[in-house]
Amino acid sequence: MKNTIEPIGDDEERGELKRVMGPGLLLLFIVGDVLGTGIYALTGQVAAEVGGVVWLPFLIAFVVALLTACSYLELVTKYPKAAGAALYTHKAFGIHFVTFLVAFAVMSSGITSAATASRAFAANFSTSLGLDVGAFGVPLIALGFIALVAAINFRGVGESVKLNVLLTVVELTGLVLIIGIGLWAIAGGQGDVSRAWTFEAPEGGGTFWPVVAATTLAFFAMVGFEDSVNMAEECKKPSKIFPKVLLGGLAITGTIYVLVAISAITLVPAAELGEGETPLLKVIQAGAPTFPVGVFAVITMFAVANSALINMMMASRLLYGMSREGVLPASLGKVHSARRTPYIAIIFTSLLAVALILFAGGVKELGGTTALLLLCVFAIVNVAVLMLRKDKVSHKHFRTPTILPVLGALTCAFFAGPWTGRDPIQYVIAGCLLVLGTVLWLATVQFMRTASQSA
Repeated sequence: MKNTIEPIGDDEERGELKRVMGPGLLLLFIVGDVLGTGIYALTGQVAAEVGGVVWLPFLIAFVVALLTACSYLELVTKYPKAAGAALYTHKAFGIHFVTFLVAFAVMSSGITSAATASRAFAANFSTSLGLDVGAFGVPLIALGFIALVAAINFRGVGESVKLNVLLTVVELTGLVLIIGIGLWAIAGGQGDVSRAWTFEAPEGGGTFWPVVAATTLAFFAMVGFEDSVNMAEECKKPSKIFPKVLLGGLAITGTIYVLVAISAITLVPAAELGEGETPLLKVIQAGAPTFPVGVFAVITMFAVANSALINMMMASRLLYGMSREGVLPASLGKVHSARRTPYIAIIFTSLLAVALILFAGGVKELGGTTALLLLCVFAIVNVAVLMLRKDKVSHKHFRTPTILPVLGALTCAFFAGPWTGRDPIQYVIAGCLLVLGTVLWLATVQFMRTASQSA
C-alpha cells in the first residue's frame, strides 16, 4: 500500500532537535561507533578462518563499507534529516510496508547490538571487580546499565556525545596500545611478522571462500557508520561537513583495524588467537606480560559501553525521524519541551532493549544476524540512490559516481547470501525478526487508521 498519511508538524509537540554536533564531535561519533565491540572480539574468529592474513578480510570489509558509505553521503547531504535508511527507502519507493521493514531492521540491529553490549558490559564489570553475581546478577547489572544509557540519552545529545567522546578516547587508547605493543615487539625482534602473509584455511581448502566467510565476520566490525546519518538533524551544516568527516572516519578506523590485525598475528599464532573470546588480551599478555590485565579489561568494558550508547541514540532518532515522515505513530515523534530530546522514542527503544536482555541477550548468533540485516538494508540504500537521482533539491550536495552504488548493491547482496558460509541460524533469527516486524506493521497501520478516523 502507498503511504497516504501526512506528517504531523506540531512544533510544540514535535519540534526540532538541537543542533550541537560540529565536525569534531561527528568524527568522534563515527570513529567511536565503528570501533565498537567488533574488533575486540572478532579478530580471533577471523584468524580461525584465514590464518595469518587476518588483516585481509578487514580490508575487504572496509572497501565494501566504503562503497555504501558513498551512497549514504549522497543521501544524507541531499536529505539532512533523522531516520537514515528508512527515510531514503520511503522517498525512493513510497511503499509503507517496505519502509517500515527497513526501519524495523535497522532499529532491531541497533537495539540488539546495544542489548548484547549491555550484557557484555555487565560480564566485564563483574569480572573486573571480582564479583560473584550468580546467574541473575549479569542481567540485573545489564538492566541497570541500559537504564543509565536511557537517562543519558534523555538528558540530551550534547551530554550523550560528550560521554561518547570520553569513551571513544578510552577505546582508541586500547587499540593504540595493541598497535604500539606490536610495533615495539617487531622492532625488538619478538614475534613473527611472516605470519601476516600466511594463509591457512580451516579445512585445507581453497582461498576464495574462506576469505569470503571471514569477510562476513569482519564486516560486523565495520558497520556503525550508518548510525551517524540518523544524527543529521543534530549536526551543524550537515550537507557541508558529512562527506569529509564520514570518509575520514572510515579511513581512520580501517587503518586501525589493519594495524591491530597485523600486531595481533605477529605476536600470537592464528590457532591460539582463534581460541576463546578475548583475542586482544592474549596479544597484551604475549607482547607486554607485565601490563596489568585488569586495566585492559576496563578499557574493553568502556568500548562495549560506547557501542551501547551510540546504538540506543541511533535507534531513538530513527523512530523520531520516521514518525515525522508519517510512517510511525505521531507519539513517537514527540520532543521533550525542556530537554529537546525524543523522549517517547527513547522510552520505547529502551523497553525493547530490556526485553532482549532478559530473553535473547545471550544468543551469540545475534551479532551475525545484525550484520546480515544491515547488509540487506545497505543493498536497498544503494538502489535508492539511483532511484532518487531524478528528485532534485535546491541546495548543493555530495554526488557519488554511479558505478559505486551499483557495486555497493551487488557486493552487499553477495555477502548477505547463504553461499558465504553463514550459520543458518542467522537466517532463522532474521526471519523471525522480519515476521515480528510485519505483525507490528499491521498493528501500526490499524492504529493510525483508527486515530485518523477518530480525529
